[in-house]
Amino acid sequence: MFKNNKIMQAWLLSLATVSVAAQAENREETMTVTQGTSEDPTALVKGIVATKTLSATKTSAEIVRTPQSVSVITRDQMDMQDVTSVSQALRYSAGCLPSTADRLTATMRVFVRGFSYVPKFLDGLSFGATASSQTGTIDPWLLERVELVRGPASVLFGQVNPGGLISMTSKRPTSESIHNIQFRTGNNHLAEGAFDFGGKLSDDGRVLYRVNGIARTQHNQVEDYKETRMAIAPAITWYPNDQTRFTLLTSYQKDPDAGYRNFLPAYGTVKSVDGKYIPRDFNVSDPDYDQSWREQTMIGYELEHQFADNLIFRQNARYATIKQKYRYLVYATSAANSSVLTRRAQHEERTTNEFGLDNQLEYLMDTGQVSHTLLGGFDYKTSKDKQLLETWGAVRQYNLDWMNPVYGVNVDESSFTTASNEQQNLDQMGLYLQDQMSWHNWEWLVSGRYDWSEVRTNDFTDSSFTQQNDSKFTWRTGLLYAFDFWPVAVHQLQHLV
Repeated sequence: MFKNNKIMQAWLLSLATVSVAAQAENREETMTVTQGTSEDPTALVKGIVATKTLSATKTSAEIVRTPQSVSVITRDQMDMQDVTSVSQALRYSAGCLPSTADRLTATMRVFVRGFSYVPKFLDGLSFGATASSQTGTIDPWLLERVELVRGPASVLFGQVNPGGLISMTSKRPTSESIHNIQFRTGNNHLAEGAFDFGGKLSDDGRVLYRVNGIARTQHNQVEDYKETRMAIAPAITWYPNDQTRFTLLTSYQKDPDAGYRNFLPAYGTVKSVDGKYIPRDFNVSDPDYDQSWREQTMIGYELEHQFADNLIFRQNARYATIKQKYRYLVYATSAANSSVLTRRAQHEERTTNEFGLDNQLEYLMDTGQVSHTLLGGFDYKTSKDKQLLETWGAVRQYNLDWMNPVYGVNVDESSFTTASNEQQNLDQMGLYLQDQMSWHNWEWLVSGRYDWSEVRTNDFTDSSFTQQNDSKFTWRTGLLYAFDFWPVAVHQLQHLV
């Protein structure tokens, strides 16, 4: 998202070179847009035009020859747009609507093709998806790219709604030396420091490293609210031989101030009350009571071994823990043509533990003039999600007049009643098979998958237990013809300087 504020940036591009990004306003600037060429779909792309995708087929596939709608937001594009969340990075993607109902940075709620809260994937594995909801987020500074896959994709990933999915790729170790430090300041009391280092740990280049992190604090548009974040992501890649690569990916992220929940009524926003509207910085909760906190830890790895020129095995695994705690006064009801809002106090706690594993075998072959990319795999994920919601409900509610707000509510949480207290355990496994066939300019994709899932729910409020077992076969197919010319707009973009 482009910002109208004046921001001072300082980049330490190397240990001996410093360049300041804030320039005089009357200086002419030249933007260079380049097209990625034969890029690794997990590596850094120079410019904003990516040519390959990994999320649409789980293989390195050309976007223009993939029968699935995919948008790629590169690292350069995220830097140009100055994004502070993955949702902001997706704002210019067609068919995508990041939720604007609140600015709770501990969640990432995105609508795609009219379907709400599409699932998130990080490095090919499900992230923050429980049996009944989603949780967690990743700071975009830790990412190399974000891919938006539109349309059904359950065949490869399992349990994906028809809108599509968001696929995020972590920054990886690289043989190219990286020494980058950034400082920023701006409006809304923005203060941010970030770093990104990488390169070789051994002279022969068989051990690489990457470590990047960020610390940020900023007040947002709502009065008395701020967002604070600290994150770090170390990674190491080891090449034991020319055919094998092992990458260890870790990250830790903490949000001491994770944003706000600020739902408002129609009267005062869409419709006026006595000719007046609710101010954009209005706080419907109470600064003396609000708390939003989140902590997230992850460790995972990627293993790749090439048995032959046309046969590759890949295995990805990750364990993650996400802890969240919120308390706030939320808007409940209001009368038409009234400036008085009824509020309800709530307290939420949530702990999510998840593990994901994906095994893939990719085989390249030809049958006559038809080239095949065969992919077979087995994936497994398990999660334990414990949630507690306590509230005053309809018994004790507090009114707030947005035309003359008075804060300082004394909330007695000992009088709360438990609205929900449950633990859900999810186990899901799937077998999938896919064939990407290429004949001249034609591309035909056929894939199928069979899933088994089990959901166990313990409701501690009434000491009940339920279990649900499901299994299902899903399939997809797509046909594409790749023309020999580029659209005019894309052709001009490639040569824009």
